Amino acid sequence: MNDLVKRLAEGSHAVEISLRPERTVKLFREMLDRGHVLVKFTETRGGTELGVPMDKTRSDLTQANFEQETGTVKVAGEITLDYVPVRVWAEVELPSMKGQGHLEILGEERVS
Repeated sequence: MNDLVKRLAEGSHAVEISLRPERTVKLFREMLDRGHVLVKFTETRGGTELGVPMDKTRSDLTQANFEQETGTVKVAGEITLDYVPVRVWAEVELPSMKGQGHLEILGEERVS
């Protein structure tokens, strides 16, 4: 299994939400409404940005107040990273859009 996948599946790691052209809570909310977010693991070489389709049953927006730009957003979604099916978990604070996240390896292949 790829070293990056293994490393991100062990423990918790610094993440931030990537937004373009600027990082605003309004653009973050629009991204969430579209059901797809860019989560960047910032402590890898050069950073690792993952496009994550949101799993609305596992994600939680109820602890965030987007009008006041306060609270916490929990994002979860499944992707394939380096041929390994994973679930991306990220919990970020508003308005910084920074927090912690990790990967959960899915299927039969597990971190040893």
